[in-house]
Amino acid sequence: MKLLTKASRTYFLVSLVVFLAASFVFYFIIRSVIYREIEDRLLLEKHDFELFVRKWKHWSDENFFVENKIQVVALQGSEINQQIVFKDTLMYESFEGEAMPFRQLTFQTFIDGQPHLVSIRKSMLEPITIIEVVTGTMMTFLAILLVCLFFIHRRLSKTLWLPFYESLARIKAFDWTRQTGKEEEVTFPTGEIQEFNELNLALTRMTTQICHDYRGLREFTENASHEIQTPLALITARVEQMIQSENLSGEQLHWIQEIYHSSRRISRLLESLLLLSKIENKQFTDVAEEDLAASAEQKLDDFSDILKHKRIRVEKKLKQPFRLHMSHALQDILLSNLLKNAIRHNHPDGVILLSSRNGVLEISNTGPDLTVPAEVLFERFRKESGDKESLGLGLSIVRQICDCYDLRVTYLYEKPFHKVMIMPAVVTSSAPEEQAPVSGTVNS
Repeated sequence: MKLLTKASRTYFLVSLVVFLAASFVFYFIIRSVIYREIEDRLLLEKHDFELFVRKWKHWSDENFFVENKIQVVALQGSEINQQIVFKDTLMYESFEGEAMPFRQLTFQTFIDGQPHLVSIRKSMLEPITIIEVVTGTMMTFLAILLVCLFFIHRRLSKTLWLPFYESLARIKAFDWTRQTGKEEEVTFPTGEIQEFNELNLALTRMTTQICHDYRGLREFTENASHEIQTPLALITARVEQMIQSENLSGEQLHWIQEIYHSSRRISRLLESLLLLSKIENKQFTDVAEEDLAASAEQKLDDFSDILKHKRIRVEKKLKQPFRLHMSHALQDILLSNLLKNAIRHNHPDGVILLSSRNGVLEISNTGPDLTVPAEVLFERFRKESGDKESLGLGLSIVRQICDCYDLRVTYLYEKPFHKVMIMPAVVTSSAPEEQAPVSGTVNS
């Protein structure tokens, strides 16, 4: 939920509660004032009634007060109750032809020495109409006021929060992997609101530091790649020359070969680590639409000699293309690592199955039972076999590439097949249920 929507909704709910509470309180205040006025007039009529009967010593139904209806009932006994009672009642009104609301004052008094119960009633039709009109008018004006204040608040909030949204838009558009110089770093506007200025200052410092660190890391990666690979290549070349020498003993040749294999291993390890660093730093920016299914099929042809040597049979079920925008270099590395892994951990007369359907690219291979937890296969320097040539970085590189392109890579072992599946991070409902990961999953 957006900040402005949240603030507007909160303001609306609070205003609605205030509106209802204010209407309720206002109604009862107006009602109380009018009732008090009517009761005062009824008390005045009571006083006039008592003066009348005290003077004339009797009461006749022919006597009446214009605005009131008076009912007198004789009581038994010689004493009266001095209590005065006010209450609402309904009486039939011949003029209106229906029962109408009245406010009634009831008291006891003596008329010509005899106790009587007297009820003086005053019509509430006009006061109730006044209450309804006044309350309805005030509620209408209050509602209009609250609606106007709501839109004023929303408009004002948009204006006040505009610098924040501008800074947010610049942060979203800021790509720190493309910043090559200080003049290209993101800048934020300066406004009148101190808090936003402080926020922009903190963001400026943070993005400047990120760009500085990124440039330093990229320069270190490039320098390491150049400065370390050069002496390693020189060592490898010198060792190759020494191996070809005829004056070496068997023990010397053995140790020279060990040095050769170690230098080659260090060289491959350095290349893999530098590749991981470049992927993490998003240094591969040459993006184009690629069909991974077709590329995997073509890549298998490049491994035809190795497949023939290990007598590995290839089966293809490419029902749908697997298209996405990614770097061609990373696509080649991704497929090479997966296919090399499927060949290396296969056994003679084994099978590799390449399939693509329902937005899932699957590379399966036969092989020995899994000896380590599936969850650790995508960690760095973790490998399933004891192959000395394996660095334990192949699936880590695969996972890092998938992370860069919002892909999910999943490992599933269903004897005798080891399956590696690649799919979008959000899988469509058409994906088959049997593709669900049960052994190990890495989410990007």
